[in-house]
Amino acid sequence: MLILWFIATGLSFFYVLWDQLTNTPSVKIMKLAWLLVILYTGPFGLIFYLLGCRKPRQRSHDDFIKDPWKQGLGSEIHCVAGDATAIILAAALLHYASLPNGWEAVIEYCAAWLFGLLIFQALFMRSMYPSYFEAVKGTVFAETVSMNFIMAGMIPTVLIIKKYFPEASDPFSLRFWGMMSIATIIGSIFAYPINLWMVKKGIKHGMMSAA
Repeated sequence: MLILWFIATGLSFFYVLWDQLTNTPSVKIMKLAWLLVILYTGPFGLIFYLLGCRKPRQRSHDDFIKDPWKQGLGSEIHCVAGDATAIILAAALLHYASLPNGWEAVIEYCAAWLFGLLIFQALFMRSMYPSYFEAVKGTVFAETVSMNFIMAGMIPTVLIIKKYFPEASDPFSLRFWGMMSIATIIGSIFAYPINLWMVKKGIKHGMMSAA
């Protein structure tokens, strides 16, 4: 089942890559965010890409993505890409460290917050602020809130799966990547409502278009 899942994930990834290069005019950060999220969520992420981002041939992208739920989706994708990447990398590296119970989750949390805030929020949104420092200040609240909801879905999922499948801790095993796919999907479900709310309140930006 995992092999089939990863085959479907690979096909989904290359489809989105092709569509982003030939059809859908997303801004650069959203292109990267979608590709990372598809790597982690496979066909599940592809469904939402097709419904909420892919430009129909006969419509402008700006017009297509203006619906509030699509704006909330864009906000979430941007956050999930950064946070999930940091969590997965941290979990892979920490597999080789001997840490007391609970410390792995703490380090993964800190890594996700720092990477999500300093890279995927402040650095990539730098052009919207007078300076990088202002970008950090301007995005810290939204990133922290969104990330907490993502982590509320991801970390318990990882802990439960590891309890029943200890071999899933090994980053060279298919179960590790299957576990992270499930955790990212659940974290995305947890985080969507708060991202939609923040977009509606003007706290966070939504889906963006380059055309």
